[in-house]
Amino acid sequence: MPEMRFDTYYKYAELTALLHDFAARFPALCRVTSLGRSHEGREIWLATLTNTATGPDTDKPAFWVDANIHATEVSPSACVLYTLNKVLAGYGADPQITRLLDTRALYLVPRFNPDGAELYLAERRRIRSSTRLYPWPEPRDGLHEEDVDGDGRTLLMRLKDPNGPWKAHPDDPRLLVPRAADGSDSGPYYRLLPEGFIRNYDGVQIKVAPKPEGLDLNRNFPVEWAFESEQLGAGPYPVSEPEVRAVVQFIVDHPNITGAITFHTWSAVYLRPYSAHPDDHFPTDDLWTYQEIGKQATRLTGYPAISVFHEFRYHPKETMKGDFDSWMYDHRGVYAWTCELWSPEKEAGIDLTTGPDGKGGSRYIEWTRTHPVEEDLKLLKWNDEVLGGRGFVNWYPFQHPQLGEVELGGWDIDLVWRNPPPHLLEREIAPHADFIIWHALVSPLLEWRETTVTPLGADAYHLRAVVQNTGWLPTNITARAVEKKLVQPLEVEITLPDGAALVSGERKVEAGQLTGRALKRYADFWTPDPTTDRARVEWVVRAPAGSEITLTARHPRAGKITRTLTL
Repeated sequence: MPEMRFDTYYKYAELTALLHDFAARFPALCRVTSLGRSHEGREIWLATLTNTATGPDTDKPAFWVDANIHATEVSPSACVLYTLNKVLAGYGADPQITRLLDTRALYLVPRFNPDGAELYLAERRRIRSSTRLYPWPEPRDGLHEEDVDGDGRTLLMRLKDPNGPWKAHPDDPRLLVPRAADGSDSGPYYRLLPEGFIRNYDGVQIKVAPKPEGLDLNRNFPVEWAFESEQLGAGPYPVSEPEVRAVVQFIVDHPNITGAITFHTWSAVYLRPYSAHPDDHFPTDDLWTYQEIGKQATRLTGYPAISVFHEFRYHPKETMKGDFDSWMYDHRGVYAWTCELWSPEKEAGIDLTTGPDGKGGSRYIEWTRTHPVEEDLKLLKWNDEVLGGRGFVNWYPFQHPQLGEVELGGWDIDLVWRNPPPHLLEREIAPHADFIIWHALVSPLLEWRETTVTPLGADAYHLRAVVQNTGWLPTNITARAVEKKLVQPLEVEITLPDGAALVSGERKVEAGQLTGRALKRYADFWTPDPTTDRARVEWVVRAPAGSEITLTARHPRAGKITRTLTL
């Protein structure tokens, strides 16, 4: 096996070399190709995993996994590499993994956004997504994040200011807390700013400039897309960015994709659509199935599975638009998830699934707006005891060339918040490979239940084929796919040799969709089990004895199977 570590974050050249090494060592199981090029011209690598001896990937149900669409979110890349490593190492030894590659395919994209990730890993510059300047062609005036003292970190600056909103906590002066609203307390008071320099500073006003690279690739997908005035970072038009365009084109060209996970950070949750609509926008069966898949995500990873609209909106009056998982569900008709890896709050013993008093709903986003100071103290205690104090930098003086005397310090965001500290990385990402494998294996799968040949005399034969879906999901995957006509029906085709004639039946028969077991939750006496998971097709042919007839059943999401019958 290629030597791969899961206590580090790989740059583009290292990641590229690892992927091609896997492809060279496992040529029958792994193929590495490029989806296209990024804004700066880097290849966007795709690893296709399947046992080619049992058929090409396009003839099998496939599952899509991508990571690192946002520049600083590099632990998701490690998660996809971990999955690739586990699946290839486990083939032939692990029955589930072996069955996975024999009957299905995985499409793995460990680095959706190679430009942004490389900028972050090489220079520790934190941008949202693409390195392309947008929406302005040059940086705006104001404070720009930058490492002002050259120590390799971009922290926070606190400035003494009699009108500042913060003061030091009385028990732990590292922590800043709000000053009294009625002015009854005493200073010193502080103003808090990102570490950096101010472009065109007038000596008075300090405004924080928007980042010049203002695109968010996960707002550029062609679902509920909106202009910059309504959705920041969405780009000038849907699929305007080369990275998104390459991914969308591949997915549209591969109707065998039956589901998807896109890995992000942070919050330690699995997010499902919709981002812009409440749950009653779903067909009921789809919502129930989403919830059932979510329960398995929680069982395997420990992460709750929640709705973006109901529990993960950045503002109660706003919704997210143009996101990947909503596009996959609403336009492709498959179940898709956004997994937010890692949670410093969870590590510190803070439960975000409920209120601080153990009551009420979740507060994954609300926590960033308000929470008890005791939870900040918990985080500092975790930093001191588990991280050896490395996660929070004690405030130290610095003579800023524009602002004069300031203090630098605060949370080392890159070490603690954006991604797991390297020594905790493998523990955090490992369970998600199991969920990927499980999710891929619940896809629909065609199998022959029966093929028979009955002689009728005078070189005439009656042929019968019964095809069944042995997968948990139906062949259409979702009710939304049927509603929007996003999926083609099962086709069963007969191929005759020269000299044979089809007496009755059609050469190609459309057999609709086959159900699965997803809605079978518990046995009861009022819900029967009709055989809607199978289809029967019959023909009469005339051909000499010994002739070979080929039957083919294909469904874009359930695979292709063939069988040759001898008369």
